Amino acid sequence: MENSTKYKIFLFFIFFIFWLWAAKNPLYYDDWLIENYLVFIFVPLLIIMGTYFKLSDLSYTLITIFMILHVIGSHYTYSEVPFGYILQDWLSASRNMYDRLVHFSFGLLLAYPIREIFLRLAKVRGFWGYYLPLDLTLSFSALYEIIEWSAAISVDPNAGVAFLGTQGDVWDAQKDMLLAGMGAFTTMLITAIINLIYNKNFWIEMKESFRKDKNDGPLGEVKLKKFFHKNNLTKHI
Repeated sequence: MENSTKYKIFLFFIFFIFWLWAAKNPLYYDDWLIENYLVFIFVPLLIIMGTYFKLSDLSYTLITIFMILHVIGSHYTYSEVPFGYILQDWLSASRNMYDRLVHFSFGLLLAYPIREIFLRLAKVRGFWGYYLPLDLTLSFSALYEIIEWSAAISVDPNAGVAFLGTQGDVWDAQKDMLLAGMGAFTTMLITAIINLIYNKNFWIEMKESFRKDKNDGPLGEVKLKKFFHKNNLTKHI
């Protein structure tokens, strides 16, 4: 068995240990169940995807760390994780800060795997290899907030409040999305600096990413007219 495969199995084993711990006597079972919908969907999807499109060990490591942070939050609920109270004291905050930490980590840890997918599947280059992961991270963050709200109003009120974890902050969702964006920006900035140092073609690639292909043209109505003409549809309109 190759070392990379062994390492992925090791990461899954570490995550599974944390998941078993989190599943044992969670503080609020209903909240634990809601939080774990992400696990039940995302982990099998990641495994299935890995059979034909393998990410780097770095990406899998970052994903595993984030998922561990998530299941820890599911055990206590995000607003009652003990380490969150330690952060609260360190930052002189008025609330448990674990929720904020995980939303920042969402961007910090998942932006790079998203970048890898963009680079390898969509073949993006230069500037777009840094901007699009940030953009998609913010989109995922907004989508999660919508799902969170939808789920919270569909379950037991106490479980819904625990799941939302707003802790009385009416701007909680907006702050969570901001932190996810800041985390993604931090990762993309670090990635760009590393590439700037070690990639001699960094600025060339950045410049080339703003150049259009010579055979490229406008889309919209221009593309639609070409489609009609190609398929001899204009005479029927």
